[in-house]
Amino acid sequence: MNHRHTSKTLSQSAIALQIEDLVCAVERSEGPVQSVAASGTVKRTKLARYFENLAQMLELVSNNDDYRYGPHLRLFQQACYDVGVEYSSLAGIISFDEETSQYRDYTDTLNRLADRIRQLTRERSYRRRRDDAAYQSRQQSREVAEYVDRVLDRYATSLVVRVDLYYRSAAQARLRVEHVFADLQRLIRSRESNPIFEHETGYICRVEQGERRGYHIHAAFFFNGAMVRGDIYKAQQIGALWEQITRGKGSYHNCNQDKAQYGDECGIGMIHRRDELARDNVHYAMNYLVKRFQWLGLRPKGAKCLRKGQAVRR
Repeated sequence: MNHRHTSKTLSQSAIALQIEDLVCAVERSEGPVQSVAASGTVKRTKLARYFENLAQMLELVSNNDDYRYGPHLRLFQQACYDVGVEYSSLAGIISFDEETSQYRDYTDTLNRLADRIRQLTRERSYRRRRDDAAYQSRQQSREVAEYVDRVLDRYATSLVVRVDLYYRSAAQARLRVEHVFADLQRLIRSRESNPIFEHETGYICRVEQGERRGYHIHAAFFFNGAMVRGDIYKAQQIGALWEQITRGKGSYHNCNQDKAQYGDECGIGMIHRRDELARDNVHYAMNYLVKRFQWLGLRPKGAKCLRKGQAVRR
């Protein structure tokens, strides 16, 4: 019994997240994905649902020359290669057995792929890649903290503006990660000439992905507090610029408009250099940008998920 590709087309971000879910689910499980009884009846296990968009997953990790993959996608890519998984519009998902020079059916392919994924998750190289990612997160946290201190030390007061930049639902379906990095680069370059960024003293931007918003960017901009005061309006200006850069495909959330909900722990808005509590709150707010829970599963080769300006010492 074979399997036809009937699942709906998902966004690149959604497929990347599904690959991560698949690898994690297989790593925690034992046994086959599904089996076929003598009567021809297919018995699916709980794992089967993670393989429903396998054709799209396979297509994503086939772009070897375009992207750098995270640990889960790299492992999935290696497992598919080792098993010889292929997708055909006529035959569906199959795999080639080099020992017998024959193609395996859908059920056998899934089970062998799951077995290979389990094997690879137990290898030291996979654990090392995950440990490297955790180390990089800690390193970036230290770098961001040092950067924030240099920026806040420059003037007696600094205005901290936070915006979440994302894409409208209609645009997410065809959105690719390289488009996001290109839009972010246009935003960063606009700082050189756009009057919105006059008196800006620094910035931190981080590209991420999530189930609800797909690819998105958390961004913070710092301004000389003696020259810029309207933090809510400034965030609105940056958000409007983002909508312009993305040609209406983008939208934004003005974090400064909601800053009252943070009370004494607020790390955005007007920050005084000598206010140690406020400075700690800024550190906490900026550290959110380097947490691992929404890391990109793939990114263009050479692209950096975390971008920050050059802080000038006072």
